[in-house]
Amino acid sequence: MTAPSTLPADSLALSLLLAARVIADVRAGQSLTQAMTTLSADPAALRAAVQDVAFGSLRRYGCGEFILGRLLTRGLPHPQIEALLLGALYRLQTRPEAAYMVVDQAVAAAGEVAGGAFKGLVNGLLRNYLRQRQTLEAAMVDDDEAMQQHPRWWLTRLRRAYPECWQEIVAVGNGQPPMSLRVNRRRIAVADYLTQLRMAGLSARPLAGEALILEKPVPVNALPGFADGSVTIQDAGAQRAAGILAPLAGQRVLDACAAPGGKTAHLLELADVEMVALDVDAHRARRIDDNLRRLGLAATVRVADCREVDRWWDGRGFDAVLADVPCSASGVVRRHPDIKYLRRESDIRRFVRLQAEILDKLWTVLKPGGRLLYATCSIFPEENGAQIDAFLVRQPDARQLSEERLLPRNDHDGFFYALLRKAA
Repeated sequence: MTAPSTLPADSLALSLLLAARVIADVRAGQSLTQAMTTLSADPAALRAAVQDVAFGSLRRYGCGEFILGRLLTRGLPHPQIEALLLGALYRLQTRPEAAYMVVDQAVAAAGEVAGGAFKGLVNGLLRNYLRQRQTLEAAMVDDDEAMQQHPRWWLTRLRRAYPECWQEIVAVGNGQPPMSLRVNRRRIAVADYLTQLRMAGLSARPLAGEALILEKPVPVNALPGFADGSVTIQDAGAQRAAGILAPLAGQRVLDACAAPGGKTAHLLELADVEMVALDVDAHRARRIDDNLRRLGLAATVRVADCREVDRWWDGRGFDAVLADVPCSASGVVRRHPDIKYLRRESDIRRFVRLQAEILDKLWTVLKPGGRLLYATCSIFPEENGAQIDAFLVRQPDARQLSEERLLPRNDHDGFFYALLRKAA
């Protein structure tokens, strides 16, 4: 168990220290969501500061590591000190006007690790970086990972799949995502909710359907009507799923990989359907219930692996199925920068096999004439178009109705959708 810190709660030093713990956990293989969940950071301002450093450092994959590799004569024996240095370098790069304050606070944070044994190292390395900054940045130009801030194998795949726009995809992946909202049309019209935002001093612009993008992100409790279910936070690209599947009132609908429930809820907001929502993870399945409760919606939520059809299916066919399958999540990397550290190229083959198995199993629960929407938040072709091509060969009673590929852009993350119909 980590000892409590003696650093002031409003200090940059404490933010750097806590962010270092998160960064070290991610680099050791833990997801960013898990690392942030176990973090003890109150008040909210401290948590926001920790998140800024942790997310920002992880987005700059390869950049901080390149600098440390140039400035260190040997490896660091303590992972939390290395993570602290990555966080401090991020702050120095993004807040150069506060350079000496950042160094001072990073040294104070180092005093809380390993009995303060690395304070001198942290001080010396960061000051050395400030002296050599221009030289290091010039040298970085020749390092692909440090410049593009993505793993080398990832860049190779992007260049091959998108030779004309890979650099734009990389740039979006390295940026901060917008705060996108979905208005609950059962509670309020989009135009009326925009009025409520303006009255609350918030500015937003509408996109297609129920999607809005806030000019500046705010805490959820600052959103009018959030607690009452008027609005949900959801990327505009993710909102396309419900509109494409477009269930009709009275139909039986399955969301097979549903947690945390954003797409489940959107489908229910669009039509009065009999909804079944599955997720293999019990903790994540509880989030589906929580989200539906806030929005005033109802569904049958079950903890189950959708591939194990005999364990959860009652034999009644579904009119529509959403298969939002596990994937590399390469299209949402700006929201989940830990993916750059956690994914391996070999994972793509594993995901492709899993996706194919899910598709084949879910096809058996779909009624003749029913529609299945295959969805990923990946931009790798093997998980998207190539997966659907192989499925159509395996299933001669399947016909593809449409395909939509959303590459990451400023207004939305990256998604792939393929709508399929089963022969009647």
